[in-house]
Amino acid sequence: MRSDRRPFLLIPAFIALCSLVIGTIGGGRVTAATNPEDSISASMKAFTRVYDVVEQNFADPVKADKAIYKGAIPGMLRELDPHSNFFDPKDYRALREEQVGHYAGVGMTVQSHTGKTVVLAPFVGSPAYKAGLRPGDVILEVNDKKTENLNTTEVADLLKGPKGTKVQIKVAREGSDQPVIFNIIRDVIPRYSVPDSFWLKPGIAYIKIDQFNENTSKEMEEKLKRLGEKNIQGLVLDLRDNPGGLLNEGVDVAGHFLRRNEVVVSHRGRAANSNKTYTARNDNGGKTYPIVVVVNRYTASAAEIVSGALQDHDRGWILGETTFGKGLVQTVYPLGENTALALTTAHYYTPSGRLIQRDYSNISFLDYYSHTNLDQKNTQDVKMTDSGRTVYGGGGITPDEKYVSSKLDGLEISLNRDGLFSFTRAYFASHPSTLPKGWMPSDATIAELHDYLISKKVKFNDAQFTKDHDWIRRYLTKEMYTYAFNVDESDRVFAQTDPEVTAAVNAMPKAVALVDNAHRALVQRMDPRKAGH
Repeated sequence: MRSDRRPFLLIPAFIALCSLVIGTIGGGRVTAATNPEDSISASMKAFTRVYDVVEQNFADPVKADKAIYKGAIPGMLRELDPHSNFFDPKDYRALREEQVGHYAGVGMTVQSHTGKTVVLAPFVGSPAYKAGLRPGDVILEVNDKKTENLNTTEVADLLKGPKGTKVQIKVAREGSDQPVIFNIIRDVIPRYSVPDSFWLKPGIAYIKIDQFNENTSKEMEEKLKRLGEKNIQGLVLDLRDNPGGLLNEGVDVAGHFLRRNEVVVSHRGRAANSNKTYTARNDNGGKTYPIVVVVNRYTASAAEIVSGALQDHDRGWILGETTFGKGLVQTVYPLGENTALALTTAHYYTPSGRLIQRDYSNISFLDYYSHTNLDQKNTQDVKMTDSGRTVYGGGGITPDEKYVSSKLDGLEISLNRDGLFSFTRAYFASHPSTLPKGWMPSDATIAELHDYLISKKVKFNDAQFTKDHDWIRRYLTKEMYTYAFNVDESDRVFAQTDPEVTAAVNAMPKAVALVDNAHRALVQRMDPRKAGH
């Protein structure tokens, strides 16, 4: 049960995901020093004294898990770097769910809306989907427990449970006078990390990777096989908003497009066992179709490893914004009582040797995560791609071609936050809940939205509405497809009408030239006499 919506303001969700997705899962052990420094011993004694004073004298009873798990340990780790993190039992369970790619529940996303928890979308084929839950349903009760005063995470936890167990959900539905009750049997719900793959046009395929869990490379290969990879003449690989995940999966995804034994990434740290180089493990079968990789400022970690490897080997043309710059390796050390420590143990380097990690030494964590400085790079960390193109380290992956989406204006922000979602609920309360294949909003539907916004006292003028017409049409289509079809069809039509995806298709000739130049450079290295032939 996911309780987060693909955010319109990404910073809070991105911080959470960076805490939950780990570059390397290690079997590390925490060992005590045999001869602790006097300063460490004194500090531990001081901490114990402080905790004793707090525990005995604070105005309210002190919960140890809150003081230690939520206070002392995270406070210590924040002094180290932005990504070292402590997982209490609840967070550790969430981490494992993200990594293994499945959980047991009913299968839908929920979100907070005007103080209530509403269904955003049931997953295709899930128990919630088969039972008939719809986007916009307000969850009133779960197994007779009222959801009033519960946040979305607490409601999501009520909906989860072992496979085969029963759960009763009571919802309020727009257009229905009485609550609607659903009796559902929980099942294992897959968390697909590669949700979209389809043809944008003949020969040009599109694949979206949301994050890197234990199934990502397998999912991608299955999607490519289903499309018919031999027929691909160009690929748009969408890594926007991808916060990363498991290192090995990132290596395997990049390796799918590289030659056997080509370097994907390396990491180096203080400990001898933290130095390692990862290479493509399988032969790519001679696949040399051009690739345009779409990234933005929230493309991070394993997604940057993939982007950096394809760029350094001149295998992919990078389009978008400079990526996040998260190149710190976290090794997970399981501790007692179902807790764990994710500790930074090394730095990632691309095949050319450039550092991925962005400097965080002189800024606040809020500024670090908001990532407004997209031009940061270390001019002392200059490297070359396989064909001799200049690339810089120390600031994420700089795109070969910049594409910056225009900022949302006031009306677009209001519609994205709530307006389109609320209108869609109201629309289908008085219209048939199905739409014909290929449907797009008509002028009459857009006019109906205009009048609805006025009735809800949304502040805008006709000039703004006219200026935003194309944006409104596209985002309303996404919202209404989610309700009338499913979230998969919604994501598909949204990608097909995405201006940045269109820009990626138009950039495909540049990716072709990149592959050709890389091939010539390889031939020259193998036999200098053939240079220029």
